[in-house]
Amino acid sequence: MKMLKFALPLAMLAASSAAAFAGPVVLNMSGLGDEEAILNYFNGGYGGNGSGPGPSDGIVFSSNSLAIISESQGGSGNFDNNPSGGPIAFFLSGSADTMDVAGGFNTGFSFYYSTIDTGSVTVWSGLDGTGTLLATIDLPANTPGAGCPSGDPYTYCEWDAVGVSFAGTAESVNFGGAANYIGFDDITIGSQTAGGGPVIPEPSSLFLLGTGLVGFAGTLRNKFARKA
Repeated sequence: MKMLKFALPLAMLAASSAAAFAGPVVLNMSGLGDEEAILNYFNGGYGGNGSGPGPSDGIVFSSNSLAIISESQGGSGNFDNNPSGGPIAFFLSGSADTMDVAGGFNTGFSFYYSTIDTGSVTVWSGLDGTGTLLATIDLPANTPGAGCPSGDPYTYCEWDAVGVSFAGTAESVNFGGAANYIGFDDITIGSQTAGGGPVIPEPSSLFLLGTGLVGFAGTLRNKFARKA
């Protein structure tokens, strides 16, 4: 998949519209296309395929941060049952994608996630994952699990809410994990409660423990974005 070659540096884009949040802001990917780069969409700009303009929240994503629509809604995403009911965020390259909030945020940070591998999300005081590390959230494998309906054909159908509070002001978040094996939904800035729902501080991996390593190895063939 080709990315925009003329994208401006994240810090320059984010600085064009500093955030001033009166309360928690919940980001979902509604309005973006399948496997479309998010880029400047949440800074009152456009996604990589021209979707927008989006909301002016002063938020910019790195060029490897993509939206994806589920197969059940006509997209290429191998997922279902996500809280927003629409597109989610994921990445196909690198070890993490980055969200910059030039105006900064505090109080807390939260989101829903689904993965058959493991991941880690870090909150930083500076843009582009720089400065002081304010918080780290480790993400155990959680899908398929109890939230997956019996007979559900989708691999990624278990979504756990995680959240964290921290001291100081954050300006960026790195969403890490195995590329194409982890997705994020209802990214919530300014609250440790994802999307207004209950927070699960330690997402369950009991399903994987019960099925053993052989079953887990088999699921690793299933990716978020299906390719022909």
